[in-house]
Amino acid sequence: MKFFKLFALVLPLLFLAACSSSPDKGMNSGEVAVEERGADTAGVDGQGVDGEDMGAEARVVVGEDGYAGNELNDPSSPLSNRIVYFDYDSDVVRSEDQETLRAHGAYLAKNPNLTVRLEGHTDDRGSREYNLALGERRALSVRQILMLQGASMDQFQVTSFGEERPAEEGSSEYAWSQNRRVELKYIGR
Repeated sequence: MKFFKLFALVLPLLFLAACSSSPDKGMNSGEVAVEERGADTAGVDGQGVDGEDMGAEARVVVGEDGYAGNELNDPSSPLSNRIVYFDYDSDVVRSEDQETLRAHGAYLAKNPNLTVRLEGHTDDRGSREYNLALGERRALSVRQILMLQGASMDQFQVTSFGEERPAEEGSSEYAWSQNRRVELKYIGR
């Protein structure tokens, strides 16, 4: 009888041990993998932007400079730029960021199973409520441009942090300019 009790205890533990997985050691900590169900992929498994394990696959592209890795991290691609900056008290996307957003919009249109979180930020001038609303308007402006390129509404999560998560501490024009931004963060679905 003791044997059956021991067996009943050990069997679930063996099952759990067999089901657990360890993180893929093939990716560097700075690499981003995105989940692409049904998209054109070639097996690169790894972790997401914030370190969460996404069990994801990403297409490998070799650029002119010999870079081989995730298309989103290819330094010669506009997709590697995932921050859009704004002028003071504005939610209008600057002309220098239009090409980057067109590339991201086309990428999302080609990969309808991808999701991107648009995080709006502001500098520390203005009230908390005003800055939360401005951060949201900035993220919605970016979403509109991405959707004009063919991305769909269900591919987005819009979040505003207002002044709560500065990229640069301080009260200088440089710090303020770095904090007026929208970050595009690809996440798994």
